[in-house]
Amino acid sequence: MAVDYDLVVIGGGSAGLVVASAGAQLKAKVVLIEKEPKLGGDCLHYGCVPSKSLIHAARVAYDVKQADRFGIYTQLQEIKLTEALNHVHQVIDTIQHHDSVERFESLGVEVIFGSGQFSDPKTFTINGRQLKARNFVIATGSHPALPPISGLQPAGYLTNMNVFKLQARPAALAVIGAGPIGCELGQAFHRLGSEVTLISSRDQIMPKEDPEAAAVVQQQLEAEGIRILYGQRAEKVEVIDGRKHLWTNQGEHLVVDEILLSTGQVPNVDSLNLQAAAVEVGKEGIKVNEKLQTTNPNIYAAGDVIGGYQFTHVAGYEAAVVLQNALFLPTKKADYRVIPWATFTEPELARVGLTEAEARSRYDDVYVLKQAFSGVDRALAEAAGLGFAKIITRSNGDILGAHIVGPAAGELIHEVVLAMSQNLKVDALTGIHVYPTLAEVTSKAALQLKKQKYAENDFLQNFLQKFFEFRRSVA
Repeated sequence: MAVDYDLVVIGGGSAGLVVASAGAQLKAKVVLIEKEPKLGGDCLHYGCVPSKSLIHAARVAYDVKQADRFGIYTQLQEIKLTEALNHVHQVIDTIQHHDSVERFESLGVEVIFGSGQFSDPKTFTINGRQLKARNFVIATGSHPALPPISGLQPAGYLTNMNVFKLQARPAALAVIGAGPIGCELGQAFHRLGSEVTLISSRDQIMPKEDPEAAAVVQQQLEAEGIRILYGQRAEKVEVIDGRKHLWTNQGEHLVVDEILLSTGQVPNVDSLNLQAAAVEVGKEGIKVNEKLQTTNPNIYAAGDVIGGYQFTHVAGYEAAVVLQNALFLPTKKADYRVIPWATFTEPELARVGLTEAEARSRYDDVYVLKQAFSGVDRALAEAAGLGFAKIITRSNGDILGAHIVGPAAGELIHEVVLAMSQNLKVDALTGIHVYPTLAEVTSKAALQLKKQKYAENDFLQNFLQKFFEFRRSVA
């Protein structure tokens, strides 16, 4: 059967854009389909880019408020949220040029806007056209999950999809969900002048993180004045006299202006008619094998739509796997052994690999190497001594994971990521580092393996003591 395209890419977010642009540059005939009237997906318009831009504005406000720590006395006269959000949208607009239709068309990609669906395992129908291809790629992303809270929908709520369009700063904000997004945006809005309450269903914030590292962020949020309700779930919302009243299952009663949901994501699959394409969907998203093929081997999927690690950088990695398999031979397997991520609160929290608990459950020779930022001179010079680096290894120096909570953690984690991806021992991290830099936290942590092993080796300590006693005696 003749086909019109080498690749039909469905979804113009991170994964879809990588597949489409690289495929076209490799001279494949590619069509890119996007439901929204613009390219870029969640990361550009509703996720990473706008949230980090708002976090930066909030950090500036916080630094001004705290300037007297350094003998700088000034006054924060006013915070205008709309102007802070203008900065957010200016950043989006700047980056949007890289994801413009014109750029992709110049690469040879045909771009179609609209909502389509599979009509059979080899055909995707959109805008009255039937597109046939050798392979298809589903990269439709996800959308915010809506928790079953009585009265929530009629009361109204915010998600990452609309929070950056606010026209006024909420005086009081309830954030339902204390994962990375909830903590990042909760801290940002608090620093920009909102009274914030985080509602956490667990007994710690960011439950997927190392508990000791999450506790450092938790300490900072509470020190700034953010209220955190632990082990509670929002149960009911009602609008009374123009304000939103929220009750939890533990009887807490909050009166707020806005409610921000941060309760997970749901894959965007409902409109695709995947049953007609013989593509199965599981609890987390579209089912794929190690090669990122769906149950229809000519249809691949990548990014949030398959669940798993829902990060932009992972979507980009998965896109590279899909590209090789879909355009050439399906031989490349996705390898998730070394996947880093970061939460951009202050302090930042970054992770790669196993937690201490996970490591101990798998191995009986685990070493935990820890260095506090309070022992790193550059951190002290910048009044940023809160937090630590923790590297988890086996006795032979194999790195199992790392957790950094503190200044620039999202940048510092990459030295460990490189070591792990290249199967280097932890000793590789102890090389010369520029002084004074924050990166010393990693090298100092890595040195702990030798120190711990020395402390455990009574024979070596006794031998050295006697050796130096003997040398002194004969000097």
